[in-house]
Amino acid sequence: MHKLLVINPGSTSTKIAVFQDEQPIFDRALRHSPQDIAHFERIYDQYKFREAAVLAALAEVDVQVTDLSAIVGRGGLVRPIPGGTYLVNEAMVADLRVGYNGEHACNLGGLLAYDIGRKYGLPAYIVDPVVVDELQDVARLSGLPLIVRKSIFHALNQKAIARRAANALGKEYETSRLVVAHLGGGISVGAHEYGRVIDVNNALDGEGPFSPDRTGGLPAFELARLCLSGDYSESQVRRLLIGKGGLVAYLGTHDARDVIQRIANGDEQARLVYEAMAYQIAKEIGSAATVLRGQVDAIALTGGLAYDQKYLVEWVREKVQYIAPVLVYPGEDELLALAQGALRVLKGQEEALTYVP
Repeated sequence: MHKLLVINPGSTSTKIAVFQDEQPIFDRALRHSPQDIAHFERIYDQYKFREAAVLAALAEVDVQVTDLSAIVGRGGLVRPIPGGTYLVNEAMVADLRVGYNGEHACNLGGLLAYDIGRKYGLPAYIVDPVVVDELQDVARLSGLPLIVRKSIFHALNQKAIARRAANALGKEYETSRLVVAHLGGGISVGAHEYGRVIDVNNALDGEGPFSPDRTGGLPAFELARLCLSGDYSESQVRRLLIGKGGLVAYLGTHDARDVIQRIANGDEQARLVYEAMAYQIAKEIGSAATVLRGQVDAIALTGGLAYDQKYLVEWVREKVQYIAPVLVYPGEDELLALAQGALRVLKGQEEALTYVP
């Protein structure tokens, strides 16, 4: 049996859990008010404050850090790396401190795990960060040499759900061909071949289907015209693409529950927009299936939007079920996925990977 501390930092909270193997025995979301974090100039500067909050929460419930087998943190914006479980080392810490691929609260996951682990003589890991990059070379070309396609997606949940789907089929992830669609605030659709995500839309920077608050891919020339109109700054355009796009742009809300209620009340515009999102998701799944040459063991739908099986899931299913069986895993459990990644190493099922800049 292995006891793990799992740490998942967000912008205004730090979610923690203690697992006995795959069973959670304690979990808590530590909330941080805007006043608590406003005086920190950089996200990195928050890590001592958050570390103290984590250790205090453990002390409250009499969890002894010395009883733990390992500490697992949410992976941050490090350099592009293959998927897997990585031992946090000095090179990774250096990249997390400076925010090599950008500043985000998730960068604190590895830093917190490393610092607490070092104090108590415990190994620290991260698992499948958002910058997991396993794209095949042919998938990197965009059509313009100045722009290279990047792999930025919901790697942690996608990989965890892919393993779960493979297990449901009686197979190993490493011997399966799967299409996984993470349906949340951002939407990513990945082609998983034998344990690697060989193609996936960049869910952060404007590829793929539109989502509750992101535009997804847009007609290139029309977007260029908008950017050069003089009416928008770069930051304003970025806000249009991420934050004010998708359902927000068309319907004024990013909450699918509101949209579902409007559809139930007979709002035809809400139905059209919501169905268009499902249509684009299905197109992206079909595209991923061609990457796998149509040899798809299953299509897995996950994320918060997958709870809507009356409209969204059904609309997607009816368009793609001819490709492969459709499996639905609503929501996401990042804390469990992090624990499972560390357990595969601790139980000798995988080797911990080494982060090399």
